[in-house]
Amino acid sequence: MRKDIHNSNIPVRCRSCEVRHQGMCGALTADELLALSAHTHLANHAAGDELAGERMPVESYATVIRGVVKLTKTLEDGRQQIVGLQFAPDFLGRLNAEENAVSVEAASDVNICRVPKATLERLVRSNPSLAERLMAQTLRELDEARDWMVTLGRKTAAEKVASFLMLIATHLEPEADGERRSFDLPLSRAEIADFLGLTIETVSRQLSKLKADGVIAIAASRHIEVPKLSKLQVRCGA
Repeated sequence: MRKDIHNSNIPVRCRSCEVRHQGMCGALTADELLALSAHTHLANHAAGDELAGERMPVESYATVIRGVVKLTKTLEDGRQQIVGLQFAPDFLGRLNAEENAVSVEAASDVNICRVPKATLERLVRSNPSLAERLMAQTLRELDEARDWMVTLGRKTAAEKVASFLMLIATHLEPEADGERRSFDLPLSRAEIADFLGLTIETVSRQLSKLKADGVIAIAASRHIEVPKLSKLQVRCGA
């Protein structure tokens, strides 16, 4: 049980938050949480819902509470590219930006906690701990983006598919213990192919090979079982 579960100074909605200590709110005091909660609201979105449009004015930021969010860029001719995935407790948005650089869409059913742009930016200016927490997350995402560039640029198709599965397995439940993982893929095979720069046929073929080799089990079209995470890690080519 978390030590603050019965702390009356913690707003009710925050006491039951699954990611408060890991997300940006972990840098806030009880009084700051109380003040911030007057401006925040929780929202549930179904897979496919747009959370923010590319080149649209930024009106709010959000923390992912549960689920997977995908980020996409659109070319002038309408073609789209998935450029990133975000998980709990990631921060959605870029501080001080006037418009969204990417489209933000629920890849699975998601829960998010929204806060108005002006409210959060004002709090960041007055709270060095919060600014440092958000900067640390931004730098972590930069490191992950560079690692993913290596995956896309240098790894084989088999290594790319294994790396994608590893990404989902380790980010959906980052604090999970043991070797076994079980999860639903947040992307269709067509979207996975787009994300990895492969064809749908190649993705399907590599998933089938991983299944045949006992690295994964495919319980349904999107449900994946990983009996031994270290075995999947070997297939990533790291």
